[in-house]
Amino acid sequence: MERFNYKKSQDVLALSASFTDFAYKKHCHEEYAVGVTLRGIQQYNLDGQYQASHQNGVMLFNREQSHDGSSYDKAGIDYVMLYLKPELVEEIIGKKELRFGSPIVYDPELARKILMLNDAVQLRQDEAECSERVFDLVHLLAQKEMDTKLWLPQDSLVRKAKEIMFCSTEDVLKLDNLSSEFGMSKFQFIREFKAQAGISPYQFFLNCKVERARQSIEKQKDVYTAVADCGFVDLTHLNRHFKRVFGVTAYEYMLQLN
Repeated sequence: MERFNYKKSQDVLALSASFTDFAYKKHCHEEYAVGVTLRGIQQYNLDGQYQASHQNGVMLFNREQSHDGSSYDKAGIDYVMLYLKPELVEEIIGKKELRFGSPIVYDPELARKILMLNDAVQLRQDEAECSERVFDLVHLLAQKEMDTKLWLPQDSLVRKAKEIMFCSTEDVLKLDNLSSEFGMSKFQFIREFKAQAGISPYQFFLNCKVERARQSIEKQKDVYTAVADCGFVDLTHLNRHFKRVFGVTAYEYMLQLN
């Protein structure tokens, strides 16, 4: 049994999920992601390091941090996840970017704040109440200095390559052109990018396209516009890659937001 329930407020995207056999493919998000494991053991590789979140574990994902995800065993998992836009976090805490130092913590207060915000968004409570709960959660994340630290900029190669790929998601990834920007062969570029970013250039580019498609669906409420704008062959192509990242197809995601 798979369940991926997405709801969106003005400020945050909330996911309540339950599954046994499903497995996320390696991907990353533009947003910060924070969540709580409610049942079972959630396992994933985060930047190449194995992690296991048990019941009540608070999972903290830095933005653009590559990871996959699955249930540890056939008992399955239940969890919630919130996606917080970087510009929202910066606005709340004063233009300072967070960097989570611990991928999993067992902090009842933090877990409670996450669950309260998830409930508010899932139940479509008053927007003002959701905004206040977002504010409280982000402030709590910033206050817990043992769990967060100032972000150190990524290597310039990765940063510049990501900027180029973010701006060309409607196109096909041309590795020869991209690698020539750095005076490298395409194989040298693949090696350096993967070593520094924890994900291959193609995986990251495809992930960018899926993220852009999600944003298009949220704005336009039309999956076919997302297909055209983000360079997918057809809806089946988009749906296949969308499900690997979000657990639902692009079409199902659109229906949940309406």
